[in-house]
Amino acid sequence: MGQDFLPISRADMEKRGWDRCDFVYVIGDAYVDHPSFGHAIISRVLENAGYRVGIISQPDWRCPESILALGEPRLAFLVTGGNMDSMVNHYTVSKRRRPSDAFTPGGVMGRRPDYATVVYCNLIRQSFPRKPVLIGGIEASLRRLAHYDYWSDSLKRSILLDSQADLLMYGMGERSVVQEADALAGGLDIKDITFVDGTVYRAQSLDQVYDCLMLPSYEALLSDRKRYAESFYTQYCNTDPFSAKRLAEPYGEGCFIVQNPPQKPLSTDEMDRVYALPYQRDAHPSYEAMGGVAAIGEVRFSLTSNRGCFGGCSFCALTFHQGRIVQVRSHDSIAAEAERMTREKDFKGYIHDVGGPTANFRHPSCQKQLEKGVCPQRQCLFPTPCKNLFVDHRDYLTLLRRLRAIPGVKKVFVRSGIRFDYLLCDKDDTFLRELVRHHVSGQLKVAPEHISDPVLSMMGKPPNSVYRRFLEKYRRLNQEMGKKQYVVPYLMSSHPGSTLKDAVALAEYLRDLGYMPEQVQDFYPTPSTISTAMYYTGLDPRTMKPVYVPTNPHEKAMQRALIQYRSPKNYALVKEALERAGREDLIGFGKECLIRPPAGPRPAVWTQPGTNPHAAAGRTRTSQGGKKKSRRP
Repeated sequence: MGQDFLPISRADMEKRGWDRCDFVYVIGDAYVDHPSFGHAIISRVLENAGYRVGIISQPDWRCPESILALGEPRLAFLVTGGNMDSMVNHYTVSKRRRPSDAFTPGGVMGRRPDYATVVYCNLIRQSFPRKPVLIGGIEASLRRLAHYDYWSDSLKRSILLDSQADLLMYGMGERSVVQEADALAGGLDIKDITFVDGTVYRAQSLDQVYDCLMLPSYEALLSDRKRYAESFYTQYCNTDPFSAKRLAEPYGEGCFIVQNPPQKPLSTDEMDRVYALPYQRDAHPSYEAMGGVAAIGEVRFSLTSNRGCFGGCSFCALTFHQGRIVQVRSHDSIAAEAERMTREKDFKGYIHDVGGPTANFRHPSCQKQLEKGVCPQRQCLFPTPCKNLFVDHRDYLTLLRRLRAIPGVKKVFVRSGIRFDYLLCDKDDTFLRELVRHHVSGQLKVAPEHISDPVLSMMGKPPNSVYRRFLEKYRRLNQEMGKKQYVVPYLMSSHPGSTLKDAVALAEYLRDLGYMPEQVQDFYPTPSTISTAMYYTGLDPRTMKPVYVPTNPHEKAMQRALIQYRSPKNYALVKEALERAGREDLIGFGKECLIRPPAGPRPAVWTQPGTNPHAAAGRTRTSQGGKKKSRRP
């Protein structure tokens, strides 16, 4: 078992006495050996299974020699674009180039190509045309079948075709990658490895494919967006490892992309073994001179307690990647990692997070899931909580109490998402009380996303009344405990279904709240989400009913500006939005107004509309003559 970073050079291989690697793993991120990074988990799982793995991090795709750094592997190349889709990593929702890359040493942008998985695979094919190439990670996982690509505004083929790879692993991949490795080591040809759950492969015919559900052809999808909406929903209903059918997508004569059902969820024991592997919990030391890797700072002192999410938000790709069945680590496993963490030199006593996609999910949503899977066409929490929903925070609460008691731990925070509608289903408020008392760092981040019920319905989120009930309960508990802790809501503009009228309603809500978010997420159409299918087709795949979609960049800018209506730089956009929505009544000097008129007489005393009453006193000033003058924001 290795007790150091895996080889990144021939010199590293020689120190281990290796003449060659079994697998060469080409990754789009810097090499960080921490279990929050997919390449770290996959490489350590393979090492634990007895295979030699070397890492080529961010090769120069303009130089074919860069892929030769570790020589030809004995079995195969593995390729991943990184912890993020390379296009999301590179571009904002307005398609502007991001200034830095947290997954690259020194934050330098441009060290990986656009569509990194495709480019790396084609680079490998130049030097090793017959060596098996296996792709995985979030970029490959969410592009495994025909998908809408926002950056090119086109419907792209399966990434398996454009990359020229032999096999695609989707989802988390621990089980499937070891099965594939064992099959290759046993002498099977890569073309014959078609039986592994959680994989996608090419076939010339379907003669040997059984129990297969046929999707529309790629050509049919190009000609009819309604067919794409139908195809996408078929895929969505076949993401459960217990009930999913095998899917086939035709690409012209003699070419099919076949998706096997997802791999089964890991048991708690299996999860524990994955997280007990000998990670170095840091970026490779060769990056120190370059300024280090910023992304490790976000997770170095955080603990993963679960994976999977039954929340089912329309804009989230978790259903297609981790699945809806929650898998958890044991308390012993998490506590052991926390104890190791306390011995790290930079640890200051604060565990930054204990969670996962949703922190307060520590078990499947109902008892039947580990035998029969989730309901294909019914969500656990939306539009209302299922009557079979199992609601219990006691396990998570016991875990947090144990972590708080570890010597050297001063505070344990919960910063990953809390699903507040699930929390409100719990008749026992002990967890919420302890969350407020012990685990909030001044601000609790939650994700209502919007306040308009029609928009929330498109998002797969609960009605606004549920969020208001949570806010009131949270406020009451803080008041009872004498704490001044606030809720920071994540809000999203321009989601399918959101009109200017809905955006104005959200601005009015923020006015009444006396709050302006520092950051706003404009809806980002990333591959393999229900919301992206809405964006591309104008249809809700769940009902096939038309959906209003704000696609015009100027309208999207107006919707975003309304959420931050107090910012002077947004004045013109907010004014135009209010005029287009027929809400000129919100332009004026009254307390209900969002902005002031552009010109004309002003009252002697003016208080900024929507100002937080606790801060209102600072919005006026007195001149030397003793008269109050308005202070423009």
